[in-house]
Amino acid sequence: MIQSVYIHIPFCQQICHYCDFTKFFYNEKLADEYMEALANEIRTNVDGMKTSVKTIFIGGGTPTALNLNQLELLFQVIDERFDVDGCLEYTIEANPGDFDEDKAKLLKSYGVNRVSLGVQAFDNQLLEDIGRLHKIKDVYDTVNLLKKHGIHNISIDLIYALPNQTVEGFEKSLQEAIKFDLPHYSTYSLQIEPKTVFYQRHKKGKLHRPPQEDEVRMYHILRDTMKKNGIQQYEISNFAKPGYESKHNLTYWNNDYYYGFGAGAHGYLPGKRTGNIRPLPAYVKQAMKDGHPILSTEEIGLKEMVEEEMFLGLRKREGVSKLKFEQKFSVSVKELYGDAIKQLVEKGWLYDRADEISLTPEGILFGNNVFAQFLLEDENVSHLR
Repeated sequence: MIQSVYIHIPFCQQICHYCDFTKFFYNEKLADEYMEALANEIRTNVDGMKTSVKTIFIGGGTPTALNLNQLELLFQVIDERFDVDGCLEYTIEANPGDFDEDKAKLLKSYGVNRVSLGVQAFDNQLLEDIGRLHKIKDVYDTVNLLKKHGIHNISIDLIYALPNQTVEGFEKSLQEAIKFDLPHYSTYSLQIEPKTVFYQRHKKGKLHRPPQEDEVRMYHILRDTMKKNGIQQYEISNFAKPGYESKHNLTYWNNDYYYGFGAGAHGYLPGKRTGNIRPLPAYVKQAMKDGHPILSTEEIGLKEMVEEEMFLGLRKREGVSKLKFEQKFSVSVKELYGDAIKQLVEKGWLYDRADEISLTPEGILFGNNVFAQFLLEDENVSHLR
């Protein structure tokens, strides 16, 4: 069963210096064309009415950069094809300051029950330096407006190790974020991605990032502060009060199937992963032509499924269930990865418990090194046959 739906809206009022997602400056005419093409893609690929899914996530870009009519068209198409009433979690990403009364009412009327706010920092100068349009005041105004209209499941995104950010500055941002007493927080260490403003500055030696030891201190402060405030780390970059873990993101980490619609969106369907065309004119043209704006399709065999089960599952604090793994693949984790697990336990990066395998706090810091140990060697592939 396909568990979730991801829908990408690539428009922004301003392009952030760190962002490498598919994004374009908002233009009303172009957005109208895009919404028509997106609607055709969804209708073509979801055959029938009121398909049941557990989660819907509208991401970007900045979905709330759309005007009221464009947003309503999007919600109408979603409501036409998916059982919104039966959906457990319906999220839209937004920037602080993007909402007025009408947009907040519109979200609520179409069943959106969760909003993820791209706050990034509680420092007006730092926000300007990283290419954000909003100010700290906009965060307060937006949270209050959403709560006024009955949307209380709100998540805040923060980024740490930003250029010129100090440990003290990050801790101040974190403390201000915690004061909102929200059910969910996503926190990411800055990654320098190609085709971004920060990447160009980095190549020229003009990007002044905090030293690595400061980044590690920020992570420890983050983890300890969340724990002290009863907000549990359930994934490498995500913290939530019990019961408010992102059900949509858990679809990814549980290696379940999901639709991906829109320019640059990725989907995971039985046996394959798909990636859509990124350039907007090409996406619109193909989506209008046949509803299949696919750029690439990767066949996912049993070997890839097993590896992804480990990479994604280990991102979760609870780790990979030994029992569920064996039920799913008819082979034990130890049979496939016994030597790797032993070595990682000895390094202090992995817990090997009776019921699951999971990262230690130290292992979280070296996640990519851990994940690399779960690529299957040729001699182990035979165990899958």
